[in-house]
Amino acid sequence: MPERGRAGPHRAEAGPPAISLVVRLLSAAALAVAVLLSACGGGGGKSTSTSSSTPSKPLPAKQPPTDVAPGGGLAIGLTEINPDLFWHGKDVGDFDPWRDRAEALKPAIYRLTVDWATLQPSPDAPVDWAKRSDGCMRGLQPCRAYDGIRDTLRAIRSQQQAGNGFNAMVVVYGVPDWAAVQPSGCERKDIGARSRPITGQGLEAYKKLVDSLQDLARNEGVSIRWWSPWNEPNGPFFISPQRAECSGDSKPLAPAVYTKLARAMRSQLAPGQQLVVGELAGLTNARKYGSSISEFFDGLPDDVVCGAGVFAQHAYAKRGDKADDPGAVGALEQVLDKRPCAKDKPIWVTETGVGGPHVGDERSPKEESIRADCQALNVALRRWNDDPRVDAAIQYTYRDDPVFPVGLVDAKLTKEWPAYHLFEAWGANRDPDAPAPALPSACRA
Repeated sequence: MPERGRAGPHRAEAGPPAISLVVRLLSAAALAVAVLLSACGGGGGKSTSTSSSTPSKPLPAKQPPTDVAPGGGLAIGLTEINPDLFWHGKDVGDFDPWRDRAEALKPAIYRLTVDWATLQPSPDAPVDWAKRSDGCMRGLQPCRAYDGIRDTLRAIRSQQQAGNGFNAMVVVYGVPDWAAVQPSGCERKDIGARSRPITGQGLEAYKKLVDSLQDLARNEGVSIRWWSPWNEPNGPFFISPQRAECSGDSKPLAPAVYTKLARAMRSQLAPGQQLVVGELAGLTNARKYGSSISEFFDGLPDDVVCGAGVFAQHAYAKRGDKADDPGAVGALEQVLDKRPCAKDKPIWVTETGVGGPHVGDERSPKEESIRADCQALNVALRRWNDDPRVDAAIQYTYRDDPVFPVGLVDAKLTKEWPAYHLFEAWGANRDPDAPAPALPSACRA
C-alpha cells in the first residue's frame, strides 16, 4: 500500500518456447482447484479461524514448481478489499453492477492484503480470519459487510471456478502490539507499534500466521502460489525505524528486519509456492525515514534475493512521465543486475494506479484532467509491456480509497474513471503476447 496515510491500510533463463503468462496461470489454477477439490470434498469443509498451536504439515505441491517462463508481455492484476465487489454469482444488491465491472477485468492475479495487527490483537487469541467488516470505504456508503479473509478467499474461488483469472498472491503487513519491539531510532511522530520490527515471540507467531492461512486457503479450495513477506518494508509506515540516526547517510535497518520475515515465511512454504521479494515503495533516493530501492536490496543477503521467485516493486503513474523514464522499476532492475542469481527473474509491479496531478491527490472533476491521468497510466503500462523483465502490473485498488484515490471507480460507486476502461482493455483474458491495446476512447482528449 502507499506509504502516505497508511498508519493502519522473467523470466527464467531462455530455453523453452515462450508461453503466455495468463495461459500458464489459468492452467496452474485449474490444476490447483482440481487437486484441492479432490482433497477437501469440494472445498466445503468447515473453515477455520484459528491458528494451529504447532506448525502445520507442509502442503502438497499444487502445481509444477516452475518459474514464470520467458516472454508473455504484461498481465494485469487487481487489489480490492471488499469481496462483494468481485464475488461471482452472488447477489450483492447495489454492488451488482460494480461487481460486474470488476469481473469484466478478468485480472490474471488477485493481490490479497493481510493486516495481521487487526486479525490477532492478542497473543492468546487465534487469528480471526472471519473478522467482521462493515464493508464501507472509510465510513462512506454504500456498504456491504463481509466476514474478513475467509469471505475474500471464497470470492477468489468463485472467480477461479468461473475461469476469470484471480490467481492469488498474498502480502502481510501490520505488527500486533504484543509482537512489536519498543520504540527506538529515528521515527516519525505518528508511528505506532504496528510499524515496528517484531520480537522473537512475534516471529514465531508470524510463522503460525502463515501456516494458519495455508490451512484456511486449503479448506476454502484456493491455492495461493505467491507469498510476499511484508508490504513496503522500505517505508516508515510498515517498518520503523528505517535508520538509527535521522540522516539519509546512516545505515538502513529495514533490510535486516525484512530478512527475518522473508526467511520465516520461506520456511513455511510448500513446493510450488514462490516467495515474492520486495513490494518496495518507489523511493529512488535515500531519506531519513525511508530506504531507497538500491540500498534496501544491497542490504539483503544472497539467500533472500536468490530465493525469490518474483521481485515486486510499487510504481504509480503520474502526468509528465516519459515512455523512456525507467522510474522505480528501472532502479530495481539496476540493483538486481548486481546479483547473477536475480537478473533473469521476473518483476511484478504489485501496486500501480493513477490519480490527481500528484499521485494520491484529490482528483480534479474536470474531464480533461481525469483523461490525462488515464493517458499517464497508459504510458506506464506500455513501458512495462515492452520491458522483457516485467510480467505483471497490479492495480491498487478497484474502489477508490478516499485517503489515496487511485482506484478505477469512485469511492461512492457512482462512476468509473477512464482508467477503468484502460485496465479493461489490458485485461479481459487478453493474451499478454498480443500487441498492446489501443488507448480507449474514454481516455482520449
